[in-house]
Amino acid sequence: MAVSSQANIDESILVAQAREGDKAAFGELVRRYEGKIFRLAQHITQNREDAEDVLQETFLKAYEHLDQFQGNSKFYTWVVRIAVNQSLMKLRRRKTDRSVSLDETIDTGEDTIVREIAAWGEDPEERFSREELGEILDSAVQGLETPYRSVFVLRDIEELSTEETANALGLSIPAVKSRLLRARLQLREKLTRQFKRKGDDAFAYM
Repeated sequence: MAVSSQANIDESILVAQAREGDKAAFGELVRRYEGKIFRLAQHITQNREDAEDVLQETFLKAYEHLDQFQGNSKFYTWVVRIAVNQSLMKLRRRKTDRSVSLDETIDTGEDTIVREIAAWGEDPEERFSREELGEILDSAVQGLETPYRSVFVLRDIEELSTEETANALGLSIPAVKSRLLRARLQLREKLTRQFKRKGDDAFAYM
């Protein structure tokens, strides 16, 4: 069956076909998710070349271990877990990431954290272009510690559910909620400082 005719086939059918050795079916699975997996890897590794390596390694491992996929979750969620593991291995080999291990437990009491966050004086979109806002957000996300960045990317960028994120990262649901809250708070602080600084810079030239 040609790949072009497989575009509308249900994922579970493609996985079953791939298990039977249908390379075109697996190729369609790769086509569907390679963009998301690359973005995820780039967010975690913060390096394009590493992300490209992770992309290849992820789908190679997925193909080699396809018989281990139980079908209890979405194929994409299973592949995401492989990609996260490969990305973290890249970071460990580079020895440049000094954040805590993704496996380290987090006190889920942080779910109730209360912090005072400075409010933006005006809508940022009124002061910055959409492109510039995107660059500012990307930079802020990259500045998050790895455990928080991984959760934020899966939940708020790739839009996985809390359950899917927990499954992909091997975490409990409360831990995912805790890390997501911390990530959002850290991002809000970073963006608040960034917009305030850029606003001051803008006024300096007026």
